[in-house]
Amino acid sequence: MKKRTTQLVLTTILTSLFILTGCAIQPEKMHTRDLFALNTFLSFRVYGGANAEQALDSAVKRIHEIESLMSITIEDSDVVQINNNSGIRPVKVHEDTFYVIKTALYYSALTEGRFDITIYPIARLWGIGTENARIPSIEEIQKKLPLVNYQNVVLDEENMTVFLEKKGMGIDLGGIAKGFAADEAARIFKEAGIKHAIINMGGSITTIGSRPDGSTWRIGVRNPRAQNDDLEHMAIIESKGTSILSAGDYERYIVDVHTDTGVRYHHIFDPFTGYPADTGIIATTVVSHSAIQADALSTAMMVMGVEKGLSMIKGIEGVEGLIITDDKKVYVTQGLTDNIEFTDQSFSVMP
Repeated sequence: MKKRTTQLVLTTILTSLFILTGCAIQPEKMHTRDLFALNTFLSFRVYGGANAEQALDSAVKRIHEIESLMSITIEDSDVVQINNNSGIRPVKVHEDTFYVIKTALYYSALTEGRFDITIYPIARLWGIGTENARIPSIEEIQKKLPLVNYQNVVLDEENMTVFLEKKGMGIDLGGIAKGFAADEAARIFKEAGIKHAIINMGGSITTIGSRPDGSTWRIGVRNPRAQNDDLEHMAIIESKGTSILSAGDYERYIVDVHTDTGVRYHHIFDPFTGYPADTGIIATTVVSHSAIQADALSTAMMVMGVEKGLSMIKGIEGVEGLIITDDKKVYVTQGLTDNIEFTDQSFSVMP
């Protein structure tokens, strides 16, 4: 990487994206809050504002509320109740849960089923990211695949109920709830009069306004094939009031030690095969003014492949993205080119 006149300092280490700042003096007091929720580490940083501490308290409370409704591991959550009653009866849920599920089904239709919250029976079978991670047999996968189909989720808006039509079905909102939580935190901060803030949802970044000195936030995009734990960045995206979310095969995975090449099995599954998505894509990033939208689309592109993924993103107003393939090629939508700087010359940016 060429030496820059303004040294970049890594101030917060994240899973997929990280924040880079220059040496400018921040004129407003910074208020921070860190916590573990939604199965990841979260960090809020807000500047100035008489209500900053109260806003942080409200945001943390809201995150825990969302987690209590949508967690796959909290016994009395809406999601667990829905799954426990699959094929039995509809379950009345909180309006937030209903909204997130309804939004997820919209993106399922938009991506022709590549994004599918009913993937849970397959994800549970593999157990990637848990102590029970393993490579299931073809027979096991084929047995669970009929349970994966977003079209078998029945919503009743009048009664606010969710019903999974087949016994054994299950939903997992892990691919979209984090985006909803980021949007909610941003809403709380804006309503409190916060003009400058950055929200880190375990590697997903949402910014409010600019940095306090008026410059744009600089968000580093992780090199998905970094050889150490330093989370080297391969590009920098400038952000001012946007959400930037990434997905990749490097976050949670297992390696098949019984093969000569050590096949990597990651946690983003193809709903049509029951295996981790195998499209040649190793990482995606989506930039949007909606974190819930960026969350769903970044996951979907991993499954859709380069051509279909880029075509989808280009067709959505106000959304930009990039795709990194296993041969280190990078595909970038036109609207992002003016706001991105590539810092690792080992990646080839495609025209």
